[in-house]
Amino acid sequence: MRFLIRVVINAFAIWVVTLIPVLGVGIRPFAPGGDLQVALTLLAVGAVFALVNSIIGTVIRIVAFPLYILTLGLISFVINGLLLWITAWITSAFSWGLTVESFWWGVVAAFLISVINAILGGILRPQEKKKRR
Repeated sequence: MRFLIRVVINAFAIWVVTLIPVLGVGIRPFAPGGDLQVALTLLAVGAVFALVNSIIGTVIRIVAFPLYILTLGLISFVINGLLLWITAWITSAFSWGLTVESFWWGVVAAFLISVINAILGGILRPQEKKKRR
């Protein structure tokens, strides 16, 4: 259930970021390109981004732990941009998905996606039930 919530939040955050034309981040939907195909593409990109963030992101964060300490955590912006760029590369191999013009616009977009994920994750995260005594 948490993975599905994460995918929907990622899809919404990516959609919001693609609405900002200055960033150079776009979405290439499944053919023929109607509204349903755009929504399905966003969900698929959200799932790929969640998987990349969970698998590859964890490995990169463990390896880059000394850089986190050295840069006081600022390297996380670059790592998140790299993960977004990897997601764009994976999905573009299927001729649909995310497009990122440059790495640094990807870093800015990843920062905005992280902010939106944090806000919506805090609101929509399933709460643990309190134990009765």
